[in-house]
Amino acid sequence: MASLTYDLTLAGLAVGSAAALTGIGLIVTYRATGVLNLAHGAIAMICAYVLRQLVVEWGWPLSLGALVTLLVVAPGIGLALDRAVFRPLALLGSNPAQTLVASIGVFVLLVGGAALVWGSGARADAPVLLGDDPWAQLAAVVLLAVAVGAVTRWTRFGRELRAVVDNRPLAMLGGIDADRVSAVGWAFGAFTAGLTGVLLAPYVRLDPYGMPLLVVEVIAVAVVARMRSLPVAIVTALALGVAQAQLTRLHPEGWAGPLVQAVGANLFVLALLVAALVMPGVGGRGQDALPPPTVAPRTPPGVWFTVGVLFLLPLGFAGTDLHTAVQVPALAIVLLSLVVVTGRGGQIALGQAAYAGLGALFTALLAAGGLPELLALALAVLIVAPLGLLTGWPAIRRHGLALALVTLAVGVAVSRFVFAQPYATAGLELGRPAGFADDRPYYALELVVLAGCLVLVAALRRGRTGRGLAALRDHERGAEASGVRVGMLKILAFVLGAALAALGGGLLGMGLRAFDPEAYDPVRGLLWFAAIVVLGADSLLSPLAAAALLVGLDAGTRGGVAAAAVGVLAALVGRVPPLTSWLPTRGRAAAAADGGPPPVAGSPLGGAGGSPGPDGGRAHPHRPSPAHRTARPPASARPARLAAHRLTLTYPGGLTALTDVTLALTPGQVTALVGPNGAGKSTLFDCLAGTLRPTGGRVTLDGADITSRPAHARTRLGVARSFQQLAVFPSLTVEDNVRLGAEQGHHRSPAHTEQALRLLGLSGSVRHHPAADLPTGTLRRVELARALAGGPHTLLLDEPSAGLDAEETTALARILAALAADGLTVLLVEHDPDLVAGIAHTVHTMEGGRIVS
Repeated sequence: MASLTYDLTLAGLAVGSAAALTGIGLIVTYRATGVLNLAHGAIAMICAYVLRQLVVEWGWPLSLGALVTLLVVAPGIGLALDRAVFRPLALLGSNPAQTLVASIGVFVLLVGGAALVWGSGARADAPVLLGDDPWAQLAAVVLLAVAVGAVTRWTRFGRELRAVVDNRPLAMLGGIDADRVSAVGWAFGAFTAGLTGVLLAPYVRLDPYGMPLLVVEVIAVAVVARMRSLPVAIVTALALGVAQAQLTRLHPEGWAGPLVQAVGANLFVLALLVAALVMPGVGGRGQDALPPPTVAPRTPPGVWFTVGVLFLLPLGFAGTDLHTAVQVPALAIVLLSLVVVTGRGGQIALGQAAYAGLGALFTALLAAGGLPELLALALAVLIVAPLGLLTGWPAIRRHGLALALVTLAVGVAVSRFVFAQPYATAGLELGRPAGFADDRPYYALELVVLAGCLVLVAALRRGRTGRGLAALRDHERGAEASGVRVGMLKILAFVLGAALAALGGGLLGMGLRAFDPEAYDPVRGLLWFAAIVVLGADSLLSPLAAAALLVGLDAGTRGGVAAAAVGVLAALVGRVPPLTSWLPTRGRAAAAADGGPPPVAGSPLGGAGGSPGPDGGRAHPHRPSPAHRTARPPASARPARLAAHRLTLTYPGGLTALTDVTLALTPGQVTALVGPNGAGKSTLFDCLAGTLRPTGGRVTLDGADITSRPAHARTRLGVARSFQQLAVFPSLTVEDNVRLGAEQGHHRSPAHTEQALRLLGLSGSVRHHPAADLPTGTLRRVELARALAGGPHTLLLDEPSAGLDAEETTALARILAALAADGLTVLLVEHDPDLVAGIAHTVHTMEGGRIVS
C-alpha cells in the first residue's frame, strides 16, 4: 500500500509540475501584457509537434531538437504573437475582451493549422525529454519559479515589469519601453507553454484537440492564484496533481460510482469550475465587455432573398444523400444562440457547445425511453433552457474575463463529466422523426425550424426588450441608470441562448443519426464563438454564413481549414471589421451635420444655437421668467426628498472615500457639490444613485430606507442620473435612446418620448440617427432627454458640462434652471464655477470625503 501511495504521488507530481508550468506562463504573460492567453495550450501542442517532427521524423538528436524547440521556436511564437496580434491591439486601445477574442483566434488558428500539417490523428511516439523521474520535472518548475521571482523582485527589468503592470501609460511617460516588457512577457510565456507541451506529450494524447483542451483545464491554478502569485499557483498545481492521482485508487460502487470516479479523474476541471464561480473574478467592470456595433446592420431584402435561395438549393440536388447539407441549418440554430447572448446581450459565452450537446443527449435519452423524436426534442429544449442559469446567474456579477472563464469552465465541466463518461453516453443512438427519415424531408424540416428561430430572434431584437438588451450591451451602468433590469435581461439572454443551442444540438444529432460527444467538445465552442464574432455577432446573417463556412470548408477540403480561416480573422479582431458589415445595407435617415437641429427659440435651451443671455455672458437664471419655463415629462405628483444620513464608504483595500456624510436635497432647487478631485463627490453621487453601496449610514427617499435598492430600482422610484463619461447607447438611434428612458420609467406612451425630444431640441431628423456618430454636445442632450423621459422627481447630474463649449454650457444652464423652477430636484456635481454660480441654490464643498461647508 505504501509503495502504491508513493508511486501515485510521483505520478501526481509529474502532472502537477506540468500544470505549475502552465500557471507560471499564464501569470507572467498576464502581468506583463494584461492578456489572459487562452492560446497557451495550443502553443504547447505546436511545440510538442515540432519536437516530435525534429526528433522522430527528421532524426535530430533529442538535446538539439529540445534546444531549438524551447529556445527558438517557442519564444519565436510568442514574439510573433506580440508583434502581429497583441501589440497592434494595444496601440488601438482595445479592451481586455477584444484581446481575449484575439487569443481565442490564435487558439483556433494553431489548432486548425496543426490539423492541416500533422492531421487530426493521435500520436503515441512523442520523445521523452526529462525521463520518467517526476523529481526532475518538479526541480525544473521550482528553479523556473525562483528565477522568475528573482528577476521580478531584484532586477531593473522586474521593476519595469511592475511599473507597466501598475500603470502602463505612466510607465511609458517615465521612459520605460512597455513594448519591450510585453515582448519579453510573451516570449517567456510561450517558452513555458512549449516546456509544458514537450513534458506532457509522452503521457497524454498528442493531437490538435486533446492537448490544448487539457492545458485549458489547468488554467485553474492561475485563476486560484488570482493571476498574480506564483507560489500559490505552484502549490495549487502540485496539490491537485497529487490528489487526482491518489483518487484513482477509489472504485466506488452504486449508481454514483461512475460520477465519483469522473470527479476524481478531473480535479483540475472541478477546480476551474469552482474557482470561476466562487472566487473573485479576473478583470474589472466597464471596459472589459465586447464593444458594441457602431451601427445596427439593416440587411436589404435582396440579400435575404439570395441567402434563402442558397439554402434551398440542396433540395433541388439529384439524389437523396444530403449528409453534409443537413448539418448546416442545425449548426446555424446553435450559432444563433450566440447572436442572442453575445451579439445582442454583449456577454462573452464560450460554453454554448455544452448546451448543444446536452440538447442532443437528452433528445437521445428521451427518444430511447419511447417518446416520439420531435416530442423528445421539445422536452430536451425545456430541460436544457433552465440550465442556462449556470452561466446566466454568475453573469449578473461577472464581466469580461471573469465571465469568459465561467462559461468556459461550464463547457469543459459538462464535456468531462457528462459527454466523456460511458455511463451517460454509451450505446446511445439518435433517430429521426417519423416521416423525415430521408435527408431531403429532414432538411426541409430543419429549414422551417431555422426560419422560426430567426423570426423569434428578430422579434427579440426589436421593441422594449430589444432596446434593453442593446443598452445592456452598449453601456451596462447606463442601462442600470435608465431603469433596465440588467440582471433579468442577462438571465433571459443566457436561458434563451441555452434553449436555442439545445434545439440546434438535438437537430444536429438527428441529422447525423448518432450522439457524437466530439461534436460538442469545448474546442468547438471556442471555434463557434470566434466565427460569430468575426462575421458580426449582432447580424442574423452571421450564423447562416458561419454554419455554411464551417461545415462546407471542412467537408470539401482537409479538416482544419475552417478553424485556420476563422482563427486568422479572430486574431485580427479590432483591425478587420466584421465581415457582414461589408454587405450592402439599406439607407438610413441622415442627420444634420452638427448632430441635429438647434433647440427651438423660446425653449430653456435658448434661442437658435443656444445664444448667451443679454449680458453677453453665461445666463444666471435663478428665477427664470415664465417665458423660460417649459413643460417636461410629468414627475410624481408629490415632490420627493432624497437624503443621505451619515454615509461612510471604505473600499476593501482600506481606503475611506466617504466619512459621516449627511446631505438632504430640497425639492425644486439645484444643489451643487464642489471640491477638488478625490474629495469624494462622485462617490457620494454614486451612493445616492445606487451604483455603490455604502459601508455605513443610510440613503432615504421620503423617509423610506432605499440603501439596499440597486440603481435600476431607484430609477423606477423617480431618481434619474447622468454620467461624467457619456452613457448613451451608440447602436440605438437618438429616439430609441430616449424611448428606453420613458419605458423603464413606466411611461410607455409615445407622448412622453416626443415631449423629451422636443424639450432637448432632438425632434428633427437627428432622432433617426444612431447615437454613435453624434458630437458630444448632442449626446449630452440625448442623455438628459433619456433621463427626463421617465418623469423623474430627482435628477442627479455628474459633471454634465464636461466636453461642452461655452454656448452649449449656457444652454444647459437655462434648461436646468427651468426644470428646477418646474419643481424638479437637481443635484449637480460640477467643476465649472460659472455654471454652479449661475443656477445653484445651495452649494456644498467636499474635502477628504467630508462635507466641510
